[in-house]
Amino acid sequence: MTKEEALELLCSRRTVRHFDGRPVGPELLDGLMEAARWAPSGMNNQPWRFIPIEGRDTLEKLSVCTKYGKLVRSSPAAIAVFLDNEAVYNRTKDVQSVGAALENLLLCAHLQGLGACWLGEILNKREEAEKVLGVDKSMELMALVLVGWPKPGAHEGDRDRADLASLVIGKF
Repeated sequence: MTKEEALELLCSRRTVRHFDGRPVGPELLDGLMEAARWAPSGMNNQPWRFIPIEGRDTLEKLSVCTKYGKLVRSSPAAIAVFLDNEAVYNRTKDVQSVGAALENLLLCAHLQGLGACWLGEILNKREEAEKVLGVDKSMELMALVLVGWPKPGAHEGDRDRADLASLVIGKF
């Protein structure tokens, strides 16, 4: 992949909230988690953990844990992403590492033609969602990533970004 192709991949990724209903399948979900696990982490502690979700019953139960329940119910699959607090050596760095794993997952989905939506709002009812998923107390939900085949036109439209000059706050 050339530098230009890599930049195009990064710039063309969009959050997808409308799926066509086709199943994703465990092989593709495994591939997304495989990409996520290659994210960098401090001291290579790899503090992320995953639960792939394709069961309608589980998605329905998770849907009541967020104001975006309709979106969760319309998704054919999801991946719950956790911070394993027993693997943590520095909370800030480890939360950042989970964010890097999430970005790897999102980019891999995009590269394969899948749509994905990083749902963080579910953290407002994190403990309820963790109960639905039956995880140990050491697991802290960081995000639910909805995954599916995008409906036609689901990732059309440009998302404005601030000019780089407005984001650079100093130069030495």
